[in-house]
Amino acid sequence: MVEKGSMKFYKGLYVGKGIRNPNKVKWKLRCHAGQFTVYVITLAEGSDQLEILHSAFLQQKYYRKHPPYIIGIAGGYEEAVALVVEIVEEALQKLGSPDLKKYLLSRLG
Repeated sequence: MVEKGSMKFYKGLYVGKGIRNPNKVKWKLRCHAGQFTVYVITLAEGSDQLEILHSAFLQQKYYRKHPPYIIGIAGGYEEAVALVVEIVEEALQKLGSPDLKKYLLSRLG
C-alpha cells in the first residue's frame, strides 16, 4: 500500500480540530520538520489496526526508509484518540464490525 521512501496520506485524511492548516502540517511531515503538538494516526503493520505516533517519531531513520501510511493528523494525543474513536464508530455503523483497515479501504472505492 505504501511505496518505500515516500510518505503517503489517506485520501479521506482525518484532520483534528487542532490542525489549522492541514497542507502545511503534511508538508512539514514530508520534510521531517519537528512539530511539537502534532500526532499522526497510521495503519499499523501486521494484525493491529491503527497506531498513534507523535510526529517526532517520523524523524527517525527507520520511518524515513519505511514511512507509514497516514490516516489522520491531530493537534494532540487526546485529539488523536478522539479521531480513532470516530473511525471505530463509523466502521461499526457502516460494516457492523470494528475492522478498521477494511472500513478505511472501503471508503476509497
